[in-house]
Amino acid sequence: MPVNAPRAAILRNDAPPAPSRRRKEDVCEVQCVDELKVRRARGAMPAPESVTALAATLKALGDPTRLRLATALAATELCVCDLATLLGTSQSVVSHSLRTLRQLRIVRYRKEGRVAYYSLDDPHVAALLAIGLDHVEEERE
Repeated sequence: MPVNAPRAAILRNDAPPAPSRRRKEDVCEVQCVDELKVRRARGAMPAPESVTALAATLKALGDPTRLRLATALAATELCVCDLATLLGTSQSVVSHSLRTLRQLRIVRYRKEGRVAYYSLDDPHVAALLAIGLDHVEEERE
């Protein structure tokens, strides 16, 4: 093997065999690393704190009740009573779900007298929901 050979060009067949539960097409059959691509991908990776925050946001939206609340609030501002009626559930369930969404800055509220009105926190959340729904609905067609 030449000393100046690029890492991507070095193919080794001494890689450990793939676990039996993986399909053959899911893993490389030879061990090779393209250092340039790895560096480029590493440079594009967000900070670990951002990854953690995004994972928490996606986890929160992974709950069907919270996702339904967020999609309803993408359409219009609603109070807890409106949301409970819309989802056919109790105000307690809605309030608990909204608290989680509020802590993650997915929704916000404003008080008008004794009524709290909820809306999405910012347009990024609406865009995330719209893109996600486009993705799953595209697969159903």
